Amino acid sequence: MQILYFDCFSGISGDMTLGALLDLGIDAELFKRELQKLELTGYEITVQKKVSHGISGIDVMVVTGDRQQQFNAGDSHEHVSRNLEDIEKLINASGLSNQVKSLSIRVFREIARAEAKVHNKQVKEVHFHEVGAVDSIVDIIGSAICLELLGAPMVFASPLHEGHGFIECRHGLLPVPVPAVLEMLADSAMPIPLIAEDIPTELVTPTGIGMIKCLSAGFGKMPTMTVQKVGYGLGKRETGRLNALRVLQGTLDQESNYPVEEIEEIVALETNIDDMSPEVSGYLLERLLEGGALDVYYTPIYMKKNRPAVMITTLSHQKDEQKLVEIIFRESSTLGIRRRTLTRYCLVRDRVEIATEFGPVHVKVATLGNSKKVAPEYEDCREIAKRSGLPLQEIYHRVLNIYNNLDML
Repeated sequence: MQILYFDCFSGISGDMTLGALLDLGIDAELFKRELQKLELTGYEITVQKKVSHGISGIDVMVVTGDRQQQFNAGDSHEHVSRNLEDIEKLINASGLSNQVKSLSIRVFREIARAEAKVHNKQVKEVHFHEVGAVDSIVDIIGSAICLELLGAPMVFASPLHEGHGFIECRHGLLPVPVPAVLEMLADSAMPIPLIAEDIPTELVTPTGIGMIKCLSAGFGKMPTMTVQKVGYGLGKRETGRLNALRVLQGTLDQESNYPVEEIEEIVALETNIDDMSPEVSGYLLERLLEGGALDVYYTPIYMKKNRPAVMITTLSHQKDEQKLVEIIFRESSTLGIRRRTLTRYCLVRDRVEIATEFGPVHVKVATLGNSKKVAPEYEDCREIAKRSGLPLQEIYHRVLNIYNNLDML
């Protein structure tokens, strides 16, 4: 299986990502022709081979017509204001492939969600000077194009390395890591480790983390792989050492059926209940799932004196454990909870949104090697079935057909 491993020893930004992917051997002119399908005007992009600290890599620069100056393609200096709807319209109206469109929109939505959260606004209310800038559009969509040209390999990443101090942006001086980066770290179903470096500047940009968060199937040490190519994307900041993103392209070892990130520890919370109303039990299950439980299930049991009862089992990540314990004590009649630690295997999973005749629908995709397991989101299909009057199974069938057709493009 072909994979890419992002070695983020000096953080990650949009231009570094694009440069590293191009450095894996993608023809620059072919890339530019693909990028022209976006029909975005007012800029020029240059792709140059340069040497930094004795290491050669690709430096990506963007020149905009209104400023006539070069800027770091990973940073946010452009003052053109675009919101998420503007960007999605631009992408959807382009001649880009469905795969490139889908990935690009996912990344923009992730960054938009984080920016909206830190500014205490709805996503539709936020005009993203950072996200809407020409440089970020080129970085994100350009990287999606490169991944398609590389054959859409599976992506893994190292822990992210970040600096410290303050950085100047439109909102004034902000602490490093900047708030949007921290929000994307905090609100992640998959743990993203962050390592602090003694470098007084920003190493991880919102564009960079938004991209790798949507791309990577796991974060940690490099899986057992045969390295075939190495690409370096050079950053613009002077850090006193090599400032670059390194991407390794190769094949996953055949014996590595599961990357290490797919084996994780979870917590099982159990309690036996024989004196609680079924209505309250149903409400408890809902509250636990809302509180972040991975799963909740009831097992019929018999307790002492042959009393019928249920054993309530709640599975969760350790970070959510105490919150779920409080919910169980508050919403149930139990006086005690058993706890044990479990280790589980997980397939690499993703959640994608596809366009259907009924509107957008989310689809869960789990991968193992070259095989996939695909399941439309129940809640989305349920709402469509209620609204359309069609059977739920028919909605499932149509959504799967649409996804399979997109997947073959």
